Amino acid sequence: MSQISAAVVKALRERTGLPMMDCKRALEEAEGDAEKAIEILRKSGQKVMEKRADRETSFGRIAIYQDFAGKKAAMVELLCESAPVAKSPDFVDLAEDLVHQLALGPGAQTAEELLAQPSGKEPGKTLKDRLTEVVNRIRESFRVGRILRLEGSCGVYLHHDASKAALVEVEGGDAELAKEICMHVVAMRPKAMTRDDLDPAVVAKEREILTEMTRQSGKPENIIPKIVEGRMKDFFAQNCLVDQPFVKEPGVSVRQFAGDRGMKLVRFVYWEVGKE
Repeated sequence: MSQISAAVVKALRERTGLPMMDCKRALEEAEGDAEKAIEILRKSGQKVMEKRADRETSFGRIAIYQDFAGKKAAMVELLCESAPVAKSPDFVDLAEDLVHQLALGPGAQTAEELLAQPSGKEPGKTLKDRLTEVVNRIRESFRVGRILRLEGSCGVYLHHDASKAALVEVEGGDAELAKEICMHVVAMRPKAMTRDDLDPAVVAKEREILTEMTRQSGKPENIIPKIVEGRMKDFFAQNCLVDQPFVKEPGVSVRQFAGDRGMKLVRFVYWEVGKE
């Protein structure tokens, strides 16, 4: 066949964002057919993913979606090998595509289900196609980590570097007030919503430790239970969202802060990239 022109290679480069030499090789293999060349490049990207599948993906970002009035929210964790890639425009755009589809599409229980769905940003492609193309450009291993969609009025907050995020489902109030609670969650990292939500074994162990510490301090046996229960309140205030002092108004608990403004807290989710 005739030599592939520089203009044709450039056009494919603009469509795919891949290096000129990769585009030229694909066009040569496809005998000048641009669509076939794109398919060859996609397969090449899949091979890159397979070769790097065992690489550690401990960096990445969280993408969030919120429709408070429409009672819908979603979060997606997209992981990669290095911190610079997590900030790259292609990676950020892919994460946004994933979370929008999760929120607005039919939903998904697994990353595989989500990746099989269509891209909202590039019609005619699946999210798996988009992920493969970005991997082919950047040449790092990517992995969709946790995914979550909630049906309810939710506040959301994403840390400035997208490494931490919180989602709080509420009844009453508004999106801005719910966001305040989310910011508190990211700052204070509670382990549970209420005392009843804490692991009973953890609570029992803390009570056992405090009992022994109080006994060792020489307190009379008959008042030890009362002292321990008083100290357990501090433990709950550290670990339970509703009992924590609100960061912006330490004089009141989170429950009181929300309740005084007509908001009831239903549940919360806190994510940190790479940490289940």
